[in-house]
Amino acid sequence: MIQALTLLRELVALPSVNPAFVPPNTPGTGEKRVADFLLSTAAKATLDVEFQEVFPNRSNVLARLTPRGRIKHRIVLAPHMDTVGGTPKQFDPVLKGGRLYGRGACDTKGSIAAMLSALCTLAQAPGRPAQTEIVFAGLVDEENHQTGSRALAATGLRADLAIVGEPTGLKVVTAHKGDLWLTIQTRGKSAHGACPELGRNAVHAMARVVEILETTYAAGLRRRRHPLLGHPTISVGSISGGTQPNVVPDRCWISADRRTLPGETEASVKREILAALHQRGLRASVADGKGAPCFPLETDSRLPWVQRLMACVSQRAPVGVHYFCDASVLAHAGIPSVVFGPGDIAQAHTANEWVSRRSLEGATASLLRFLQELP
Repeated sequence: MIQALTLLRELVALPSVNPAFVPPNTPGTGEKRVADFLLSTAAKATLDVEFQEVFPNRSNVLARLTPRGRIKHRIVLAPHMDTVGGTPKQFDPVLKGGRLYGRGACDTKGSIAAMLSALCTLAQAPGRPAQTEIVFAGLVDEENHQTGSRALAATGLRADLAIVGEPTGLKVVTAHKGDLWLTIQTRGKSAHGACPELGRNAVHAMARVVEILETTYAAGLRRRRHPLLGHPTISVGSISGGTQPNVVPDRCWISADRRTLPGETEASVKREILAALHQRGLRASVADGKGAPCFPLETDSRLPWVQRLMACVSQRAPVGVHYFCDASVLAHAGIPSVVFGPGDIAQAHTANEWVSRRSLEGATASLLRFLQELP
């Protein structure tokens, strides 16, 4: 039997930094090392394995456990292999005080280790599901554009349930917020800095836009409520405008992160932002800054397969999270999806990222119990 902790140690030691957030040719980027390791590990456990190329040298890993009889059901286990960047020391796994420290330990190599360990254990046991195929899908590029899950969804894969690996504290998550990255632009009129009255300062206009978004508009968002997700939010993350001090700037841009609730759309959010600015005499343009839809997730917790999983973790009520992940992509492709995994999102992306041994073992045991009870 493959121990999840042993597997996690090896995974952390294999850097798989998403190349979107580091300079070109940075060592340790891309998921290939992890993908090769997972393919080899799954093959040794007699799973049917293959790569699904998403980018050159960046492929999803698919490992299947086929049932004894005809396939009537399918379950997908879908963690992601990429991580954010880190120092060389962060890729040296350290077990201390019941915690495994290292980049990706909880986001989401802990989920990879728990899911693949449970699946390999089931594959090597005397019995296996009679009618249910189990597909482990190690995905690329979740931290950027979720291209791995979008590529998997584009294959037309159908399943009764996808369990997406993220640090949820061993809770079954049925809802998460959507995420819009918006580029907002103001325009003015350039002029010499010695005669600013002849121009129209786009940076000054943007300062007023930012003030409205972060105060009045944000306050209005706090009045909306979702039973699992709370209220939507907005955060202005960057600003750029002008060329040099002695030129009145004629353009200014900001990027804003807008977390959405079920029922909100990109079009409706753009309309309400423009309306809020127009009411205060401001003009701006609002455009998509991400290039890929990031819808909210809301899966019915009463679905039988979701109920089975919740029973395996002794959970009575569903929960929601604020972050976005691959679950939304798979759900909008027609696969009912939930989020589950060891660790706490508060540790993700931190300098001292860690996952507890207890949480890792708890996730593995719960997943194995769920898989063993499949028809």
